[in-house]
Amino acid sequence: MKRILTVILSFISLSVMAQTDTVFLKKLLESKPELFSAILNHPDHNQVQILYTQVNRDAKNKPAFKTFSYNLDPHHYFYPASTVKLAAVIFALEKVNRLKSTGLTTKSIMITDSAYKGQTKVLKDTSAESGHPSIEHYIKKILLTSDNDAFNRLFEFIGRAEINEKLKANGLNDSRILNRLAIGDAGESARNTNPVKFYNGDKLVYDQAAQYDPKEYELQLTNLVMGKGYLDSTDKLVNKPFSLAGKNAFAINDQQKLMQKLIFPEVFPVKERFNLTPEDYKLIYTYMSKYPTESDFPKYDPKAFWATYAKMLYYGREQETPDPDIRIFNKYGDSYGYIIDNSYFVDFKNGIEYFLTAVVQSNEDGIFNDNKYEYDTVCFPFMKNLGRTIHDLELKRNKKYKPDLSKFKIDYNH
Repeated sequence: MKRILTVILSFISLSVMAQTDTVFLKKLLESKPELFSAILNHPDHNQVQILYTQVNRDAKNKPAFKTFSYNLDPHHYFYPASTVKLAAVIFALEKVNRLKSTGLTTKSIMITDSAYKGQTKVLKDTSAESGHPSIEHYIKKILLTSDNDAFNRLFEFIGRAEINEKLKANGLNDSRILNRLAIGDAGESARNTNPVKFYNGDKLVYDQAAQYDPKEYELQLTNLVMGKGYLDSTDKLVNKPFSLAGKNAFAINDQQKLMQKLIFPEVFPVKERFNLTPEDYKLIYTYMSKYPTESDFPKYDPKAFWATYAKMLYYGREQETPDPDIRIFNKYGDSYGYIIDNSYFVDFKNGIEYFLTAVVQSNEDGIFNDNKYEYDTVCFPFMKNLGRTIHDLELKRNKKYKPDLSKFKIDYNH
């Protein structure tokens, strides 16, 4: 049975890849050896995968997609890090909409309790203008600077079972979200989520008991064991390969599909669209593209979170003054030597738009959890160069109809 399942999944993977051009990006990168030769000489070593989708509008401004891939393999595992947070943002808003008859809104005060060992409570949030935690404020923190605790609170609100049901319902079949982030969440602790209460003022509007998810979410994945060693929770070196089995997975093709459904719901059949209100879309679009330096609540130190901090593709991690004509709607991730970015680009001046999703990893010593990764010398430059290369390509690409991008012009002062 397992052999049959593997064959079926392999066929599905081949079908996914068959729908994309697998030659164009390789030739494009090879045409710029000064930027990409180090990666291209051993793409498997750096675990590079790229998905680039052109957006072509018709006379009525309706978008159509043409996709190009490089080294795409939905079953070759990479650690998705914070990119999973975008799915949680969407699913949390959908759950709020499902429960609206209770009086629950994104602004309702969210009080998180604890009911299992290791769980923590949240009673206030001093970074919010109101001083109270809420779904809306957690979403802002996730999209602005990828706040881990904010994701964990949404994970607890949605529930692990519902998150994974929604992934499958949305056709994101090469992905799973099993764990909270940055707290060593695994095993039974990941199966148990906190009780949560919501208030409008002093009035309790929704009371969610602690939840337990007994399910396993098996995926046919390769590359789950990596490197030659790792530091354990006591910083002791363990001289055996590092296993990422049982961790979150979010394939590149699923990441970009999620982004496309979010940015262009009208392209998809009504039954496949997210259950989001216009206000929900506005919230996500605003904070996905807003710079931390433009935010008052939460307020960030620009030395720690500069304008282009979260825009890996196109800016890397350099502290540049952002191009005033470009906005990048994205969710990035960085962990275990991986840098991932899932983006929709808009250049208002030049009438440019496209999707670009990529992952690259560098861990030359083969040791995990030692915080010695070549982010600055390998990963960030690759991401910046890739983003600039695709943008330059788009500048030269002829389009029959120039897109109307007014939908994505946002007033960031309100």
